[in-house]
Amino acid sequence: MRNFGSRMYVRIYATLLACIVLAVLMFGYIHFWFAPPRHMPRNATMAVTMLLLMIAIVIAAGAYPVVRRITRRLEQLQGSVQAWGRGDLGARVDVHGADEVAQLAASFNDSAARIEALVGAQKSLLANASHELRSPLARIRMAVELLQDSASPAIRQELARSISELDQLIDEVLLASRLDAVPHDRAASEEVEFTGIVAEECARVGAALDGVAGEVQGDATLLRRMVRNLLENARRHGGEAEVSVMLASAGGGTMLEICDRGPGVPAAERERIFEPFYRLPGASEKAGSVGLGLALVRQIARRHGGEVECLPNGEHGACFRVTLPSGGQPSA
Repeated sequence: MRNFGSRMYVRIYATLLACIVLAVLMFGYIHFWFAPPRHMPRNATMAVTMLLLMIAIVIAAGAYPVVRRITRRLEQLQGSVQAWGRGDLGARVDVHGADEVAQLAASFNDSAARIEALVGAQKSLLANASHELRSPLARIRMAVELLQDSASPAIRQELARSISELDQLIDEVLLASRLDAVPHDRAASEEVEFTGIVAEECARVGAALDGVAGEVQGDATLLRRMVRNLLENARRHGGEAEVSVMLASAGGGTMLEICDRGPGVPAAERERIFEPFYRLPGASEKAGSVGLGLALVRQIARRHGGEVECLPNGEHGACFRVTLPSGGQPSA
């Protein structure tokens, strides 16, 4: 009822009715002032009253469809703008008529089409650039291998680390751009044995897995990449401490929780660490950290209709909790 009362057409219609009622009352007051009821037959008084009521009803009934038609188009425009703001760049508004509302809808469609084209061109450029960077990187790696005998061990180690970090950066930028470029409705989707994926990735890094969960609907390659990024992040920031991994079915979905015993994440930074290329202060020199791993984790989780959040792990460390719908369709 609160939403109904806040709608524009309700307020316009209520205002119109109030004006009609006020006009009727004023008309009746003036009429009875100059022609008191005692000087009028009873039937005439009832006839005037009924006539005024009929006028009010006819005006109200005739005004409602006009007011509702205008506000319905505004509601459609509002829905398209909200959908566009949520990331659906293909959202458009049907243009009807040639009044101000139609002009506003046409302007929105034109602006949305231009922005969609610009974003599409940017995504295409990013994907192509990331792909083309692999060829010179391969040549650099080959040259470094040939020059190993003439360089000191420290230089060789630093070159290998830099090349590995650059390779990881290109790989993650390429994956992120591909996720943006491929619509959700055309993404691969199948029943995935999520417990098996988590167990394999835990065995790869030596982490202990506790619990099991059911199947999830989605892309097995992307889900594996999500789990791997979280485990590598926990291993990187947790030092030599053991990484704990918990998997469970909860609330009609699947929950994955990966915790480390590192320095933890301040409360003010727990949302920002999922931004692309954002790193905590002092973390920029950590080997292998390119600032895209957690951004990809959130992107993959949301692509599968889930979410990821960063939580404290007691006094020391951080926990990353991923929730996914079990056996449901990925989010559009």
